[in-house]
Amino acid sequence: MHGMRMPAVRRGFYARRSITLGAIFALCAGLFLLGAPTAQAAPPTPPSATTARSYLTALTVRAEGSSDGYSRDKFPHWITQSGTCNTREVVLERDGSNVVQDSSCAATSGSWYSPYDGATWYAASDVDIDHVVPLAEAWRSGASSWTTAKRQSFANDLNIAQLIAVTDNVNQAKGDQDPAEWMPPRTAYHCTYARMWVWVKHSYGLSVDSAEKTRLSSVLSGC
Repeated sequence: MHGMRMPAVRRGFYARRSITLGAIFALCAGLFLLGAPTAQAAPPTPPSATTARSYLTALTVRAEGSSDGYSRDKFPHWITQSGTCNTREVVLERDGSNVVQDSSCAATSGSWYSPYDGATWYAASDVDIDHVVPLAEAWRSGASSWTTAKRQSFANDLNIAQLIAVTDNVNQAKGDQDPAEWMPPRTAYHCTYARMWVWVKHSYGLSVDSAEKTRLSSVLSGC
């Protein structure tokens, strides 16, 4: 009788041992995942270089228009996107890593990698939300004839790669310049930037001037 019970006891022992080892492996796997780097979020992925080249070919080429009458107030931003979150706060959360927001949606912690210059920031105050195609550039390229509602949509568009979190002083150095006059300091991002720029102009039917088109064509041909 005693000999018949031993296998049951041993089976119970091995079962408990198996469960214990399984729990250890699960714990280790969980710790590994917790320690793994969080994927960096980004704006919507722009079209391929081939598609961007075809979009660029289709854009109207004309001399840049006047800045007369331009005001940032004619492109209302940042608007409320949901709840208490405005467009800036949505982009900060989207483009950052481990972003924590308070009850009013303001980012209280997190990190932001700026692809324009390769810098990482740990305070939201060090980060600007760049309009890839600047508002003044859009005005001179056709937006001066738009309704205020359309300009508002342009200034807050989350569906294309028009908004991106970047180092504040890099954004300020860019100002309202087009790619013939300014490109991100980090050359590895030039291809993506050109694809983003063309996508925005294509999406809104904005024109390009000849120098701008030449520069974009040159960048895209090397992608």
